[in-house]
Amino acid sequence: MTSFPPAVEFRFYEELNDHLPPDRRKRAFAIELSGMPEVGELIAALGVPLEEVDLLLIDGLSQEFEYCLKGGERVAVYPVFERFDISPMVRLPGRPLDPRFRR
Repeated sequence: MTSFPPAVEFRFYEELNDHLPPDRRKRAFAIELSGMPEVGELIAALGVPLEEVDLLLIDGLSQEFEYCLKGGERVAVYPVFERFDISPMVRLPGRPLDPRFRR
């Protein structure tokens, strides 16, 4: 029986897609893992600046960038929320919004 490397499914939302190649935008895609990397390392390696990420859900639970992936997880990555209160969830550290874009 052939063994395949473990993979993780990523999905980026809204303007975070601007940092991805066209074939990975606005859709789920798999990334093969080597070892147990931190999710923040993989996000950065995909070209998405961590300071633009406000919420990270792994299998539906809010997590930090230091979460180590094992394989089989589903990772949803969200940008800064401007209109919704997500305070009950873990907000990731980042830079403040440009005042021109606040509402």
